[in-house]
Amino acid sequence: MRDRATPLRVFWLSTLSMVLIISQTLMAQARGVPESFADLAERISPAVVNITTSTVVAGRTGPQGIVPEGSPFEDFFREFQDRNGGRDGDRPRRSSALGSGFVISEDGFIVTNNHVIEGADEILIEFFEGQELPAQLIGTDPNTDIALLKVEADGPLKFVSFGNSDTARVGDWVMAMGNPLGQGFSVSAGIVSARNRALSGTYDDYIQTDAAINRGNSGGPLFNMDGDVIGVNTAILSPNGGSIGIGFSMASNVVTKVVDQLREFGETRRGWLGVRIQDVTEDVAEALGLEKAAGALVSDVPDGPAKDGGMLAGDVIVSFDGVDVVDTRQLVRVVANTQVGKTVRVVVNREGKTETLKITLGRREEAESAVPASASPDATPDEPQSLDLMGLTLQPLTDELREEMQLSEGDKGLVVISVDETTEAFEKGLRPGDVITEAGQSQVMTLSDLEDRIAEANEAGRKSILLLVRRAGDPRFVALGLEETE
Repeated sequence: MRDRATPLRVFWLSTLSMVLIISQTLMAQARGVPESFADLAERISPAVVNITTSTVVAGRTGPQGIVPEGSPFEDFFREFQDRNGGRDGDRPRRSSALGSGFVISEDGFIVTNNHVIEGADEILIEFFEGQELPAQLIGTDPNTDIALLKVEADGPLKFVSFGNSDTARVGDWVMAMGNPLGQGFSVSAGIVSARNRALSGTYDDYIQTDAAINRGNSGGPLFNMDGDVIGVNTAILSPNGGSIGIGFSMASNVVTKVVDQLREFGETRRGWLGVRIQDVTEDVAEALGLEKAAGALVSDVPDGPAKDGGMLAGDVIVSFDGVDVVDTRQLVRVVANTQVGKTVRVVVNREGKTETLKITLGRREEAESAVPASASPDATPDEPQSLDLMGLTLQPLTDELREEMQLSEGDKGLVVISVDETTEAFEKGLRPGDVITEAGQSQVMTLSDLEDRIAEANEAGRKSILLLVRRAGDPRFVALGLEETE
């Protein structure tokens, strides 16, 4: 019996092993785990390029880096340099820099980072097969750190296409290619670590990845497993200048819009609404009687498209051109991506009611500096008394106070004389010299105006009141709790 059972046991064990192997293989395929990146790398490498730039820089005027300027040894080292031909260092010289890029069309358009080619006198493109061609700069966008180049080749070039970065999910495999540390073509792989990262720019939408990105990778592509470019490798987070697995690639859905405009116009043409905005916080939402903290609160409307369309300070933008507004960052990007000159419907919440405005967008690049909203008429006779309220000591603005607190002639309202550092007002950034121009979305010129607005808010059951505060002409809304006044 034991002899018969042994072959049967071996058979079932073998069968079970095969089932497990097949199961694991299918699971790996379902998760998109590649067996190898070799085929993908071989297919797309010809479209990735190395970029070398050169710039003429001024020569040295002395023995910098050897002795401090003004040191008693400076003359000694200068003479030493002269005897040894060191004066050559005083002449202008060429400085070279390296980066990466990728071809996006067979006729030679190439995408890279603006910081790779910024200030360059000459740009040389080295292709995977070894061919080298000079490049012409078509246009740049410092806001997204994108530049578009063009080379003239004898025949069609191999190129790659942009993918939809919005479909990239955290955990998806990605592959970075470029010229790290000047070592030539290199491939690294990893996953999408995070989405929608903002670093410092207004239009930032970065994909974070742990695929190794180093100096020289800047401007290179980040590929998905279909071989589509979903990002342009731009920055790393590192305490030592090397890769620690935190790299950032500008999302392709931002890059494609920039590239299309650079290709067509040689410059960007972003939509411009013409408002100053801030996020709607929970306390601001409560003060305005909103159901949720969403949208963009308009703090000022200088001369421009929004003012022409009837928008007012205190409006909350809840929808722009059919897109629900989540916060200010999203609104800025949506507006910028909208065609200049297009008339859009903007839905705002104004004093608890919804209104739809029609606004024709201007062009941000041509917009003049924002002009502060016009000042209110002069107040009624000065009120010499002060008022302590919500942690603030307030006085109506007088000519004497304007001079004392170095405020401009156009400032009107109630000036903050002092702020109790233990109160909410101090925590929310109010400081002496700030000027309160509105409370509860109504103008305040006297202390009694403010008291009336607070009384109205209390009667309406509000827990806070919304103040429009100006500092050096710049407006912002601040919601302060009313508990102290009850």
